[in-house]
Amino acid sequence: MRKCVLLSLAACLLSFWAPAQSYFFPEGERFNPNIQSPEEFLGYPIGEFHTRYDRVHAYFQYLAEASPYARLEIIGYTHERRPQLVLYVSENTEESRLEDIRQRHLLLTRPNQAMPDLSSMPAILNLAFSVHGNEPSTTEAAILSAYWLVAAEGELAQRVRQEALVLIDPAINPDGRDRHSHWANMHRAFPPVADPLDREHNEVWPGGRSNHYWFDLNRDWLPLTQVELQHKMAWYHRWYPNVVGDFHEMGTNSTYFFEPTKPFSSENPVVPRKNYEEVTQRFVPYFAKNLDAIGSLYWTKEVFDNSYPGYGSTYPDIQGGLGLVFEQGSSRGHVQDSQRGPITFAFTIRNQFRTALATLEAGVEAREFMHRYLREFFQTAEQEAASSPTKAYVFGDPADASKNRLFLNLLLAHQIQVIENQSTINQEGQRFEAGKSWLVPTRQPQYRMVRSIFERVTEFADSVFYDASAWNMALAYDMPTAALRQNPGGTPLVEIPSPQLQQPDTRPAVGYLIAWEDYFAPKLLQRLQRAGVYVEASGASFTSETHLGERSFGPGTLLIPMGFQQLPLEQVEALVLREAQSLSQQVYAVSSGLSKQGIDLGSNQVTAIRQPKALMLVGAGVTSTEAGEIWHLLDTKLEMSLTKVDVERFGRVNLHQYNTLILASGDYSAIGEHGLTHLKDWLSRGGVLIAVKSANQWLSRAGITPLKNLEEVPMAAPADEVGFGNRRDYYGAQSIGGSMYATRLDLSHPLAYGYTRENLPVYRNSSIFFAPVADPFQNPVRYREQPLLAGYVSARNLAQIPKAMSVSVSKLGSGTVVHFIDNPNFRGTWFGTNRLFFNALYFGDRM
Repeated sequence: MRKCVLLSLAACLLSFWAPAQSYFFPEGERFNPNIQSPEEFLGYPIGEFHTRYDRVHAYFQYLAEASPYARLEIIGYTHERRPQLVLYVSENTEESRLEDIRQRHLLLTRPNQAMPDLSSMPAILNLAFSVHGNEPSTTEAAILSAYWLVAAEGELAQRVRQEALVLIDPAINPDGRDRHSHWANMHRAFPPVADPLDREHNEVWPGGRSNHYWFDLNRDWLPLTQVELQHKMAWYHRWYPNVVGDFHEMGTNSTYFFEPTKPFSSENPVVPRKNYEEVTQRFVPYFAKNLDAIGSLYWTKEVFDNSYPGYGSTYPDIQGGLGLVFEQGSSRGHVQDSQRGPITFAFTIRNQFRTALATLEAGVEAREFMHRYLREFFQTAEQEAASSPTKAYVFGDPADASKNRLFLNLLLAHQIQVIENQSTINQEGQRFEAGKSWLVPTRQPQYRMVRSIFERVTEFADSVFYDASAWNMALAYDMPTAALRQNPGGTPLVEIPSPQLQQPDTRPAVGYLIAWEDYFAPKLLQRLQRAGVYVEASGASFTSETHLGERSFGPGTLLIPMGFQQLPLEQVEALVLREAQSLSQQVYAVSSGLSKQGIDLGSNQVTAIRQPKALMLVGAGVTSTEAGEIWHLLDTKLEMSLTKVDVERFGRVNLHQYNTLILASGDYSAIGEHGLTHLKDWLSRGGVLIAVKSANQWLSRAGITPLKNLEEVPMAAPADEVGFGNRRDYYGAQSIGGSMYATRLDLSHPLAYGYTRENLPVYRNSSIFFAPVADPFQNPVRYREQPLLAGYVSARNLAQIPKAMSVSVSKLGSGTVVHFIDNPNFRGTWFGTNRLFFNALYFGDRM
């Protein structure tokens, strides 16, 4: 009896916070009784708990089986093997019918094709939820949207099914979604606790916003470094939705935001003005009407960014659709106090659901208009390209075939047309050889994406940026590039070419050589060392006679000397050739240690490569996204095991079990005095410490390294007419949100092994300015006098940058500290500067 009373009490308390199903839907909405509601299927009302992703999957699968209006597709799997789902909802979801709709819709993106009959073509409307895993109202709204679309019997639902094909992503980031759902459900009280200080509302590091590798997936639509967005992009270009709703959450004290964003200053200049001034404006009244109907407040025309093309709400704008960002003030749990009183989870879900309905209603009303806009977008793209003085971009790195293939893969993923270069081109002081370079014509449907990837923009309508102000991917890849005034033409690339390798087939008398210039040479080294192969590296250039004739090799070249191997020689040879072939690395067999020019193979400048055994501190105080970039780099580009230890557990670490310590941007004061003593001792005995961005500030404050801040240049006093209301813009203009700079690389330094050009673009998104270190030979990456390549920077900061250092090295006893003031691994896409980090790992003890 007591048990029954307690259960009844718990049910009563739950019902107080969990509204009836009718709370979410428009008044009087009727549903097909043969379709289970979310509450019936899940066993609790929406908003009572955070729904686990496997239950979302199960409900979407149920809808696809229970209704002829729904079809479910798995478009890929996350790093943690959760399926990425898209639910197709329409009056016609037979596979053949869907394919017919898709093919007819794609005709709109091909200006050279006849315009199809628009009268019967459905609007393609994509509702995309939970790219940030700890913005949970979005996926719950996806559940309600799917149910409403499939089961609602009202006039609007019927019309949407008849005149639209709705594509629902319930969670773009399932891994982060489940991380947060588990946290919120695990700490839920009965009744829920609204106090913002309660543990439910404060996730532990790294939180659920990011994916498995702690990447913010809403920045990855352009660089495509994560599998979730790679799958999403392949799917996106199958459909080219007319409208994409991108649903988010923001701070608890905010109300609701929908577009338009701030005019001009937050808009992308390559997007037609029509998108912002006419297309978006058609949708605004629908959002207002639906939120007004339930008494929810909202705001527009402020803050949020529409310029960076790598968001889920901006990429569609550069593909002929309309991307719409929605932001709901979050309960960050089941209920939380705010300046307007308690904000319940159900309240946040209802607002998201109602704007989803508004998006569908507006999308159907604008169906033919949006189809015409899609065709017009790609037509005007080619027209703009025809009037541009740049007719093509030529690119190609003659020394790094793997990086070329990575860049080609990026271009093709964005459906950019690429042409094989058939002749040698000399342009802008660079030489682009046939077979090692490619052309991107500007006159193509994806002209605006071509501009986004290749153009260097330094002038802007505003000086305050929500995020990055530069995103030139050619610079990120350190890809030699030149603009051409005419298009030489050629054969369009159908697939990325495989390298033509000529591996040795006879046993060498001395050993094998592998050039260090290729991006995946470090991964080959890692595989060989892990297998027990002994490898050395050259510290200087030389020329040797190889099985392919005389060949010059630069510093960092790998040598596998056969006379010093512990494994059987036949096993070493097989390992080297097999692994090199799998990674497209050319192996050179040498029969003599005597070089034609430069040092010989037995020189004291050819020494063993220390195999890195690395530890990275993570947890509270550390920037999770930047730690995630390092983890992702070592996992996916090196296949190197990385031990990750929470800062608070540092006292239990014996650093002498490791030879490399990595500190991502952050503050490490929590290691305490004992930890500092242990760290200094380890460094003095030969350890290599790699510090990124603000970790260097902590090292300086802790007295571990002698870094000195540049003398700060005072901010100019604001003009008299600058009032209180403009203070945010005044101070915001002094931050470096993200821009690109030219540096000079000391090619003789071990940190530069594998580079063949002095000019190296770097990415800076901080105002950390350190003076070069006192040893003039330990500042291998210095800014140019005129450093700005792309993006915004204030005159005050631009004056500071040439005086500062980008990368320096400090010595402490026998140890080495490599200071990366600029992040070499930004968002997993700076392939051009990744090599600096690789070299710090492998050659830090040589500096």
